[in-house]
Amino acid sequence: MHKKFGLIGKNISYSFSQGYFTDKFKKEKIENVSYQNFDLPEIFEFPFLVYHKEEEFGGFNVTIPYKESIIKYLSDIDDEAKEIGAVNTIKITEDNQLIGYNTDIYGFENSLKPQLKDHHKKALILGTGGASKAIAFVLKKLEIAFVFVSRNPSNENELSYKEVTKEIMESHTLIINCSPVGTHPNIQDCPSIPYEHLSDKHYLFDLIYNPSQTKFLTNGKNVGASIKNGHEMLELQAEKSWEIWNK
Repeated sequence: MHKKFGLIGKNISYSFSQGYFTDKFKKEKIENVSYQNFDLPEIFEFPFLVYHKEEEFGGFNVTIPYKESIIKYLSDIDDEAKEIGAVNTIKITEDNQLIGYNTDIYGFENSLKPQLKDHHKKALILGTGGASKAIAFVLKKLEIAFVFVSRNPSNENELSYKEVTKEIMESHTLIINCSPVGTHPNIQDCPSIPYEHLSDKHYLFDLIYNPSQTKFLTNGKNVGASIKNGHEMLELQAEKSWEIWNK
């Protein structure tokens, strides 16, 4: 029987997942499966996609802006996804239950760890969208203190970009960009933090993978900081999704 997988999101023609899984199926000679994008203008169209199924769906990945709003359409979600409040992988069981998971946790943790040093004790998380919650979850697990930086700070663990001082930059040597600023085609843009206070002690991680080196990362590289983009994280979380769909 042919099993179909796909990505739920909005304006996702650029997305990584479809190309990745299509190549994977071809390379590993996995038959009777396909993967496609489901570009939904509104999340309430999701149930129609699932219930008017002409094919058998095995599962979905979920991307911006639906990682949080999709939860109300699921039968159940696993504990980690529940704690974060965001889902990026859905498994459809034999009896048509829709179970939500978050594989961003696995992808980020395993991509981040190889370059972490002992002095990376404090982090700035740039952006407060769905992805930032998974990042915060991992940092908590790794016992790295963090502060969110937001255009509109709404609680005591959030700073505005204007509030990021020299002292904050110097003490927070891990900086993770979870905002979309700098994504293709706007490659001249970067989050507005005071880059002049970066040093070779810093580690800049950008969830963006297109372009492969954003201006945010270039600013870090120029002073000898460690840098990493989101490509490996995406590969790791895609493989984790595949594992979940098949277990």
